[in-house]
Amino acid sequence: MMSSTVSSRILSSARNSIIVLQGKGCLYSRYIPNRNKIKWKCGFAKGPLSPFVLSWSIDNVFTLKKAFRHTSTEEDDFSLQLTPSQINDILRAGEFSHKIHEFDGKNTNSVLKFESNQLAANTPNEDRRSAATCLQTKGMMFGVFDGHAGYACAQSVSQRLFYYIAVSLMSQQTLEEIEFAMERMKPVLPILQWYKYPNDIYQEVASLYLDHLRVFWQELLNPDIELGFSVEEALIYAFKRLDSDISLEAQAPLENEMMKNTALQVAFSGATACVAHIDSVHLHIANAGDCRAVLGVQEEDGMWTALSLTQDHNAFNEAEIRRLKGEHPKSEAETVIINNRLLGILMPSRAFGDVRFKWSKELQHNILENGCDVEALNIYQYAPPNYYTPPYLIAEPEVTYHKLRCQDKFLVIASDGLWDMLNNEDVIKLVAEHVAQANVQKPRMTFQKPASLGYMQSLLRHRKARGVSSYDQNIATHLIRHAIGDNEYGEIDQEKLAAMLTLPEDLARMYRDDITVTVVYLNSDTIDSYYKENE
Repeated sequence: MMSSTVSSRILSSARNSIIVLQGKGCLYSRYIPNRNKIKWKCGFAKGPLSPFVLSWSIDNVFTLKKAFRHTSTEEDDFSLQLTPSQINDILRAGEFSHKIHEFDGKNTNSVLKFESNQLAANTPNEDRRSAATCLQTKGMMFGVFDGHAGYACAQSVSQRLFYYIAVSLMSQQTLEEIEFAMERMKPVLPILQWYKYPNDIYQEVASLYLDHLRVFWQELLNPDIELGFSVEEALIYAFKRLDSDISLEAQAPLENEMMKNTALQVAFSGATACVAHIDSVHLHIANAGDCRAVLGVQEEDGMWTALSLTQDHNAFNEAEIRRLKGEHPKSEAETVIINNRLLGILMPSRAFGDVRFKWSKELQHNILENGCDVEALNIYQYAPPNYYTPPYLIAEPEVTYHKLRCQDKFLVIASDGLWDMLNNEDVIKLVAEHVAQANVQKPRMTFQKPASLGYMQSLLRHRKARGVSSYDQNIATHLIRHAIGDNEYGEIDQEKLAAMLTLPEDLARMYRDDITVTVVYLNSDTIDSYYKENE
């Protein structure tokens, strides 16, 4: 049972941490978690965005189990009692895993499998995740998208960005074949094979997204544009082009009310993004914002190290501060970053959407006053202070290239909800320990007939000693469990874990962020074969 001391301490501390901002009939709460990180919390009208055609989906249906959470601290029967089974149900509700198929008993892909999970603090969850294989080009892609001011932008980016990347990497011949099929309304070559995809379709928005993707590939077919982007160039171009389309869609005169409202919600919310593209031994990471990608490396002596492949784009990154100050007049040197936040408001310095930090004041006013019901859409009308020379925010990613080696064992991509709780080294250590435990040879369960009680007890003791059993099969779940449940010694505190999982919706965000984790296991045999064949 959760002690009343723990319960009251959490409630009291959280209530004292809330700052409320009143704005046009809406309450906007700001929170004070680790590193004084502040993002705007704004609940957007429910109405998921949609995937569109040109894809082949695996395991398309995904249902989240109901969590055992209270909706308000005002409930008289508020308690933090959870059974171990209920804790597991909550933690494992968002699990997803996929093993790469073998051909003739061999896996020639440099990816063995991946495991993913997410745990919400916001209601609804503002994080999104994606995983897919490019069917007309080479490579697999994995993405984590951390939304703020609602989930709309993260939802849209998670569904669209991989298409923009894949199209950017296509040859002119492939693009011509796709355009030829579209013109004649014939079946189009599938672009992506999705492994994880939201099962929520609004056909009207799907058609809008496809129209704009088509305009993109038509422009790439322009003879004045030289095709043949490198992976790095394609990633940068795709990020910037999608962000531009998000901005233009919110400005376009759309007759369909649902499409217009969705476009506005996407543009006025925001999302950071971290995407990995893996093709043979070639790993590219494109990052815009404060999600993170870290490689788990096992050295020759068996020791594990964490190799960071991203830098957080925020005020704790000196290079980002220099970039921001260099893009604006010297008169704004003291106001671009205030209290470690962009214009004193936003934590990440790169993100999709967030047109409030990109458009001029005049454009924002014209769009929002042109028959837009900002209260119904929960779009908070405010002008950031010291807003003189927009844009202040960009979606251009920083791209890192890494040539995979045999000692590179796994890649962890996660939203900042994980990194706020665990550092890079902690995460790599937890995954490495989990891998070691999974690799322990299971004892052969051959029973004596008849099996005596003593013999069965001996088998169970042997199995326990060999560490065969584990809290979680899914490594992403294992990381989330430790992120919210660890005590100061790095051990799971069941009372703390239960408390963090049952905090009411109006307090949960004070203590933790949405957490999304994807762990990609790399195929050392395939990587080794590559180097042997190319000696």
